[in-house]
Amino acid sequence: MDFTISPELEDLRQRIAAFVESEIIPREADPASWDAHENIALPALAELRAKARAAGLWCLQLKPETGGLGVGRVGMAVCYEEMNRSIFGPVVFNSAAPDDGNMMVLEAVATPDQKRRWLAPIVAGEVRSAFAMTEPHPGGGSDPTMIRTRAEKQADGSWKLYGRKWFITGAEEAVHLIVIARTSDDPRRGLTAFLFHRDQPGWEIVRRIPIMGPEEHGGHCEIAFDGLRVAAEDVLMGEGDGFKVTQIRLGPARLTHCMRWLGLAKRSVEIARAYAATREGFGIRLADRESIQLKLGRTAMAIEIGRLLVMKAAWELDRGGQARKEVSMAKVQAANTLHEAADMAIQINGARGYSKDTVLEWIYRYARQARLVDGADEVHQMVLNRFLDKEGDAFWRWPVAGA
Repeated sequence: MDFTISPELEDLRQRIAAFVESEIIPREADPASWDAHENIALPALAELRAKARAAGLWCLQLKPETGGLGVGRVGMAVCYEEMNRSIFGPVVFNSAAPDDGNMMVLEAVATPDQKRRWLAPIVAGEVRSAFAMTEPHPGGGSDPTMIRTRAEKQADGSWKLYGRKWFITGAEEAVHLIVIARTSDDPRRGLTAFLFHRDQPGWEIVRRIPIMGPEEHGGHCEIAFDGLRVAAEDVLMGEGDGFKVTQIRLGPARLTHCMRWLGLAKRSVEIARAYAATREGFGIRLADRESIQLKLGRTAMAIEIGRLLVMKAAWELDRGGQARKEVSMAKVQAANTLHEAADMAIQINGARGYSKDTVLEWIYRYARQARLVDGADEVHQMVLNRFLDKEGDAFWRWPVAGA
């Protein structure tokens, strides 16, 4: 593949970088910009979102006809990494999870009427959204075949939902939600995706689950369904297509996580290098110590490996492939690299890194979830082993032009 990018994409990257530097990063140092859950406060977010839209930096992941910039997956890899130089970055550009993945799946599979009613308000920044799949034991987690939340078809063609979900990101702020429920025992076509509005009766947020790290807007919630009625026209794709919906959504969404994590990993290195360049101990700068140089060099290499894996997966998606193998590799590499980069940066900064004088401790706590969300490391490694068993030496094949 060709790793050069177009002048237009480079211009967009530079504009995003300048916006992050001048408009977003200064907000990290302002206590008034933070909410109670250690994310950007909604008034500050609204102000920055208006500026991002005015600057033409809005929803770049979507097609122009949907309201985006149509940069493709490779373009997203370039730009998302730049956005997440700031811990507040992606949500400002309407490119943060879970809205990001929800918009992309709705753009891909929703009917024109569903796009008008359910997608357009998210694109416009009028509402937030959530994707409800994960369940408490013995329900489905990484294995969607274990999903127990059920939908019962009514005589008029509508559905009633019963069951429980948890760790549903953004649920407390979400207005538009997608839920995956069981509609039959068919092993391949037993799940269906449904769209519903926050104000519909028959469901509730049981609790906002306290977590180790900072939270996305709307937290990570446990929710219960007790007869939520969903109209037939609010089934996404079709009855029995729920597993397809999850695959269409989760592959690209996992990759966008990786893009953003690499941006935070680079920010960690940036903070570490700046401190090492000025801090002296025992008559020598930290940056001149071989042990520090080894840490920084190793982390820089790990980030570049992650970038290459992300780019290969993005390229495969852009050319129409599913990139399951490539996304799994990128997911494991980027998640672990983020955690290692934050840990390394804290070590170099010493007590300063452990304090709240920098964003490193925020990134460190946030980073630990990366190895769990959208499939734990071990799940993706099992996926890769299945490909290895199936493909043998062809696991490492190069695509052949015209084949």
